[in-house]
Amino acid sequence: MQEVKQAAEQVIQQLERAIFGKRPTLQLVLTCLFSDGHLLLEDVPGTAKTLLAKALAKTLGGTFRRLQCTPDLLPGDVTGSSVFNQKTGDFQFHPGPVFTQILLADEINRATPRAQAALLECMAERQVSVENRTYPLKRPFFVMATQNPVEHEGTFALPEAQLDRFLMRLAVGYPALEAEEQMLIRGERADPLGEIEQVLSLEALAQLQDKVREVRVHPDVRRYIIHLTTATRNAKDLLLGAGPRATQGLYRACQASAAIAGRTFVLPDDVKRLYPAVLYHRVILGSEGRLSRRTVQQAVDAAVGMVSVPIIDPR
Repeated sequence: MQEVKQAAEQVIQQLERAIFGKRPTLQLVLTCLFSDGHLLLEDVPGTAKTLLAKALAKTLGGTFRRLQCTPDLLPGDVTGSSVFNQKTGDFQFHPGPVFTQILLADEINRATPRAQAALLECMAERQVSVENRTYPLKRPFFVMATQNPVEHEGTFALPEAQLDRFLMRLAVGYPALEAEEQMLIRGERADPLGEIEQVLSLEALAQLQDKVREVRVHPDVRRYIIHLTTATRNAKDLLLGAGPRATQGLYRACQASAAIAGRTFVLPDDVKRLYPAVLYHRVILGSEGRLSRRTVQQAVDAAVGMVSVPIIDPR
């Protein structure tokens, strides 16, 4: 898996020219990308969410589209629509912004449920259905959506079905003092985004996504993943636990994390490090949890903490 490790390191080095002091977050972003999943960035404005999406698209040399979500956004604005051509006398399909490699759905919770649902098929099936015709989306197809967790006026909360389509939910967070100072110094000389170079082709990325699936998962680690998601379903503080798609997503993310580390096998530490990003947004806090003044994170951690961690021999 050294080729996956080298490719990931090259991409991270380029991203760090624009995103300072956030290597652990960048590693998780690449884990999501190499897992062939989608990412939800939930953070306050000004934390470089859009910059991260643009920088990632530039390192891959792929097409980048930004979809600014607003309450008047229509499903056709997302997927595209057919327009009558007076010269030919028939309808021609005009592709929407989802026909790209990297899609940024900015402030996705400001779009109405109809517009949000337009992304559902694209994310899950990698295709668009318009007027009884199906148009496949080319690989790789990576959706990065953002939302502001502290502003709720004029927003529409993402339904559980939509949240479940995101492999991970991450927060970039504020930079450290040294990183923010470095950001100011670098910004005086040039636009950091202009310094980023392409280091990975889209064809190579698709091959790496297939390579990740070759990472071995010990039966005990596989059962450990299943026990974690099952524990959330049986937790008294949770009304809704993580479903089978979460189990599959955590499994695939652990394979990608191991490959990025240069390993051909998954460790239990990979599971423990990744489950917060994969599971937290897929569960719903129950009445007992709210009465106990617990957060979703605390409820999931408590349930996961009851599962014994396997000890394996990776050889």
